[in-house]
Amino acid sequence: MSNHFLFIFLDGVGLGKNDPVINPFARAVMPSLSNLLEGKKMVASDSPSVGRKYSLSAIDAMLGIPGMPQSATGQASLLSGLNVPQIIGGHYGPKPNDAISALLSKRNLFQKLSSGGKSVCLLNAYPQRFFDSINSGRRLLSAIPYAADSAGVPLKNTDDYYSGRALSADFTGKGWRGHLNMQDAPLYTPVEAGEKMATLAAMYDFAFFEYWLSDYAGHAQDMEAACNLLEEFDGMFKGLLMQWDTQENLIFITSDHGNMEDLSTHRHTQNLVPALVIGEARTRHSFTETLHSLVDVTPSILKYFGLVDKMTG
Repeated sequence: MSNHFLFIFLDGVGLGKNDPVINPFARAVMPSLSNLLEGKKMVASDSPSVGRKYSLSAIDAMLGIPGMPQSATGQASLLSGLNVPQIIGGHYGPKPNDAISALLSKRNLFQKLSSGGKSVCLLNAYPQRFFDSINSGRRLLSAIPYAADSAGVPLKNTDDYYSGRALSADFTGKGWRGHLNMQDAPLYTPVEAGEKMATLAAMYDFAFFEYWLSDYAGHAQDMEAACNLLEEFDGMFKGLLMQWDTQENLIFITSDHGNMEDLSTHRHTQNLVPALVIGEARTRHSFTETLHSLVDVTPSILKYFGLVDKMTG
């Protein structure tokens, strides 16, 4: 069995039309992703597809519940294997309410993997002002750091970022220098950031990276900014694939709901979301054969690690 699993979560990314007028995934220049997908794009018309190193499928984020999917319920469903919007009576977000928090505290992927003896890490670094806001009550944890924290997985801080043990939300550290005004913060090119991510992820059985800028770009409806963001992501992706052993390990990329793929609206969409799996063919097939919706993600990851029997309870 493969040794390492890297989960890259792209907030607010669905599979949209192959239309460069509204979909930055159809417009941005992304040679690394295009090369991996053998000329295809991460759009609805190119899914499902299977290539030498990848499998791309479309999974359901609606979960049979009417309305517009939201971040808290979508992410909680990804991380728990439960149909969270069905349990609480609808889609909810962006941050978890008490009911969602209670579900995640009792059962989540980080917790299940840790209790199964696997080393687990959330690769994102959070600045001190983030922790200050949480501790003061001015801000709530979103579902992903909440799940990690409730499982005893430490949230990486400024020291971790400066010491090279974590990555900034934008990969490169530009936001730490520009938005946070931390002018001595480490700065990486996108390719260097991808290489760094591969190195860090290889230190753990399971590593998770949350990329929330995609959802912000969707709400902003700024095509130029969205394309720049995707092209920077593609540079990171290049570095990651240069350093990552795709024969021995898996990379999994998915989302919680649609948004960025349709800039004709500032709202979320009801589109299916991508499930991009990168690795050896037999392992990919085993991982994706029961992957149809957000609730299938956690069981599929536990199965990959041989922990399927520990999903119950």
